[in-house]
Amino acid sequence: MELTLSSAERGLLMEVLEERHRELLQEISRAKHYEFQSALKNKEKLLESMVNKLKVMQPGELTLCSA
Repeated sequence: MELTLSSAERGLLMEVLEERHRELLQEISRAKHYEFQSALKNKEKLLESMVNKLKVMQPGELTLCSA
């Protein structure tokens, strides 16, 4: 499956992901239970990886594969 995003769509996706990244960092700092905090950190690392990949991609380069 291939998904092609316009510049506007890519920009909006980046905005949404970066906003969620900031929210996750706040959640991590407030988490009291180690296991919950660890799960949030794993999500944060995954989200950060996605944002970094999108930053270097040009519009039309995004391909999704089902795993």
